[in-house]
Amino acid sequence: MSAVETQKRYHVTTFGCQMNEHDSERMKGMLESLGYAPAEVADDADLILFNTCSIRESADSRFIAHLGHAKRMKRERPGVVVGVGGCWAQSVKDEIFERFPFVDVAFGPGQINRLAEFLTSDSLSAQGYFEFEGFPAHLPTKRDRAFQAWVQIAVGCNLKCSYCIVPSTRGRESSRPFEQLLDEVRALAADGVREITLLGQNVNAYGRDLRTDEPLPDVLLPYATAAKRPTSVGQAGRPRTFAELLLAVAAVPGIERIRYTSPHPKDIREDVVAVHAEVPEVCQHIHLPLQAGSSRVLKRMRRTYDKQRYLDRVAMIRERCPDIAITTDIIVGFPGETEEEFEETLEVVDAVAFDGAFTFVFSPRRGTEAAEMVDEFLPHPVKVARMERLVERVQHHARERTRRFVGRTLDVLIEGPSRTDPSKLRGRTTHNKVVNFTGIGQPGETVPVEITDATSQTLSGEMSLLSALRV
Repeated sequence: MSAVETQKRYHVTTFGCQMNEHDSERMKGMLESLGYAPAEVADDADLILFNTCSIRESADSRFIAHLGHAKRMKRERPGVVVGVGGCWAQSVKDEIFERFPFVDVAFGPGQINRLAEFLTSDSLSAQGYFEFEGFPAHLPTKRDRAFQAWVQIAVGCNLKCSYCIVPSTRGRESSRPFEQLLDEVRALAADGVREITLLGQNVNAYGRDLRTDEPLPDVLLPYATAAKRPTSVGQAGRPRTFAELLLAVAAVPGIERIRYTSPHPKDIREDVVAVHAEVPEVCQHIHLPLQAGSSRVLKRMRRTYDKQRYLDRVAMIRERCPDIAITTDIIVGFPGETEEEFEETLEVVDAVAFDGAFTFVFSPRRGTEAAEMVDEFLPHPVKVARMERLVERVQHHARERTRRFVGRTLDVLIEGPSRTDPSKLRGRTTHNKVVNFTGIGQPGETVPVEITDATSQTLSGEMSLLSALRV
């Protein structure tokens, strides 16, 4: 039997956010460094892994269905190893093996590196790894696209939003060292990466737990407070800032675009907006979660800002960056939400005219404050009806916003063939708008595209003959 025939294979199913996608990249890289090969489907794998999410109830339901399929596969092939990682695993760590005895290994998002320890141990008896540790920066990564990469700049969250389980599954907020991040970005650029997306639970809070004696970059000095200026060399120094990280990443040769997600409205400050306005590598897109347009609901959510402060942040952003795309998250049907409070959300949607929104019907997460508000839960039909009204309003504004690009020529980073028409190419603008267009080019190339049409979600366009000849 050949080495290829005896090589073990793995299959990873990922649920949830970009942070989970990045964690799965590290799982895949680590497994391939151990000699595993990817399997196209779980049925063909020796190791079946699930990287789970606990933010939304829909992700839980889909995961449980997948887990049931894995149970049947393990019954048919007892040698199959089933592993469950991520936030859901962390949230049920005390009962996972009792509820699902066919699971062999479970680990939280801070314990990815322990998967290798388990797989190389003498006995594959059920093991769980859930203690928070430092960020496993040493792990290899297998990226889906050679020219794009995620870089996690912090772990955990110190906020206490009443509906969110993340602080209990990912731990306290901790920023990765500044130079360590830059070393990672330089290595990625040398490997052909052109677009970086910085990740964190509250990404623009980066650096508050770090200190440096380095002077603040000149471009940021007008926005600095006394607390951010080092007093003298050798003393404790100032905190690092997210804005200076953006500047440093933009200065790395080869990096052409920088995105980040997700910021918190309370931490969007003038220095970050100035970087968007003045540094071309920082994309013209900010995802600014609203969650609700009523100050009363925001207070019950423990979001630490009110309606007016949110609108003030939007005004500040658009004053410096009039063409920037602003997207958001909105939760419908938070416990106790009245019709009047929901109407306030629609009013904010009208006032901001978002370029897009991720909208969610509230679902309680075990262990959160909002899950205890049982007496105030809204009937499901009410939530669904409000969701339909919200989506209609969001799409109306998104459609109007995308129309502004028609007739303009935009730089588009090619990602691959169009998903709806293989004869066309698909790419993305700095505004994070998907463009399906006719032309020539390879994934990772940036080409000018004349926009000819727009929907609420995507743009259509054509490369000019002169542009095609240049490519």
